[in-house]
Amino acid sequence: MLSATLDTVSDVRNFVKYTFLKVDPAWRRRSSEERAADKREFAAACREFADQHYLRAYSLVGTRGDCDLLVRTISATLEPIHELHVLLNQSGLMRWADVPYSYLAMTKESPYSDEPDRPLEPRPGADSKYLIVYPMWKTRQWYRLAAEERMRVMRDHIAVARRFTGIETNTAYSFGLDDQEFVVAFDADDPAQFLDLVQELRATESSAYTASETPIFTCLTSSVERALDALDGEPVRALA
Repeated sequence: MLSATLDTVSDVRNFVKYTFLKVDPAWRRRSSEERAADKREFAAACREFADQHYLRAYSLVGTRGDCDLLVRTISATLEPIHELHVLLNQSGLMRWADVPYSYLAMTKESPYSDEPDRPLEPRPGADSKYLIVYPMWKTRQWYRLAAEERMRVMRDHIAVARRFTGIETNTAYSFGLDDQEFVVAFDADDPAQFLDLVQELRATESSAYTASETPIFTCLTSSVERALDALDGEPVRALA
């Protein structure tokens, strides 16, 4: 099984990249041997990156119709992420795949949290069964509020979130780096709990200042191998 390390996740800001892939259905009509070779090349590129950097894979087969696989990477600089995607583009699989969604962000200490946490690296629940991800934008009116007023509004938001103890929130910031303002990722073992959380948050004052928080991706945590095998239902037992 391909492993990922946190060895080079920095104690300062890190870049976070979410790359969603959609495989052309025509790829499944290639021979079993050709598909196996394509998957081995893709996994090899992931393995090389994961030797020194944080990498996780997720399957979206059955949860979204417009993407099949998520590769989530974290690095202290952009260059390793760039090099990974160059290698992925050289794999046979990417000749048959598109990137319908791609989000770049950066970790940063939250101005609203009054609890000690570790916002600059993945949370302890980073290997929960599910990762739910979405890009988010706030209204311009939100940024015109005084800092004290924004803090007041967020206290209620945070109080609601803290009642759902099985969910860990990972917020990354994209201002000036990508189209969205934030990328928010939630580690959860129970999607029903996340549904209830989001429904309750709709009634908070902070919700009025949300401009957009779609598309939403419900991702199943997986090894790279299993996420690749879900693309065609055929296991590749030797991804060396």
